[in-house]
Amino acid sequence: MRRALELAGKAMGWTSPNPMVGAVIVKEGRIVGEGYHQRAGTPHAEVHALRRAGEQARGATLYVTLEPCSHYGRTPPCTEAVIRAGITRVVAAMTDPNPLVAGRGLAALREAGIQVEVGLLGHEAARLNEVFVKYITTGLPWVVMKAAMTMDGRIATRTGHSRWVTGEESRLHVHRLRHRYDAIMVGIGTVLADNPLLTTRLPEHEGKQPLRVILDSRLRLPVDARVVRDTSDAGTLVATTERHDPGKKAALEERGVEVAVIPGLGPRVDLPALMRLLGQRQITGILLEGGSEVNAAALAAGIVDKTLFFIAPKIVGGAGAPGPVGGKGVSTMEKAQRLKDVTVERFGPDLLVSGYLEKGEP
Repeated sequence: MRRALELAGKAMGWTSPNPMVGAVIVKEGRIVGEGYHQRAGTPHAEVHALRRAGEQARGATLYVTLEPCSHYGRTPPCTEAVIRAGITRVVAAMTDPNPLVAGRGLAALREAGIQVEVGLLGHEAARLNEVFVKYITTGLPWVVMKAAMTMDGRIATRTGHSRWVTGEESRLHVHRLRHRYDAIMVGIGTVLADNPLLTTRLPEHEGKQPLRVILDSRLRLPVDARVVRDTSDAGTLVATTERHDPGKKAALEERGVEVAVIPGLGPRVDLPALMRLLGQRQITGILLEGGSEVNAAALAAGIVDKTLFFIAPKIVGGAGAPGPVGGKGVSTMEKAQRLKDVTVERFGPDLLVSGYLEKGEP
């Protein structure tokens, strides 16, 4: 099963809105076939593994990271292929949370006389597909808040200078992270301060760019900003409020920028409403690269599922130097938002501390 999970992870960033799935076929203690789902609309992991196994699949055991599908989508049901191949035992890491399947695939296999087991490395499988699990059960995107800070918790100096907080290895990993998700979201303050391109610029990730989502309640986005002028495949969606300038909206739309007016009661963009809109557009995962105020608003709105904090071995100091989360903050430590399943990785001289908000459990 660990090999199946490893195979599934090879498609990180390529399968949305589908899950990542790996499959391994074992006969008499030997792997006779393996495969993984590479992109949405292409054959599923089980089909790849069965093709490689050929006649050796008869009487073998199939290890798969997710329950085989039993419905017709862009590809035929995997359960039919498994039954036809003569597999006698199926071990699935987890049941598919997709309401179209929801245990039906396993039931079909059992009805065909196949021995079925579920749960081996189930937690690891759920973590691998945390984006899919949330999206398929709620219709909302999985949101990951990313920030880079110094040892004393500053994302910039008191003058606003922030290039660069972290080292080259960390910044390279950010491009890998951008590839994993369907969208990158920032506030207009980040665009005005840094004029970023907000793309993933790694050769191995050519052919896929995340959607750029910019929170801009009054449409202050300059028409000559890099995210507007960029001619790559990365689209740009500006989320604004009813207080926007209609003339500016028309000017941006003329340049190919999509402007979404999000109705709301306050002066800021209604983040839960925006998440519903993006979910309807099959945006399954978002990397939030906002400043302190956007991060605070996202946490307050309850849309954040996971946090990634890069910490550089530097000390900036200064009462006016901003931290990664602004706003009013909580009044007592008892009210602090706590993280679970915290892990620490190293990228050059920097540390990456990752954790899940309690409601972000898949």
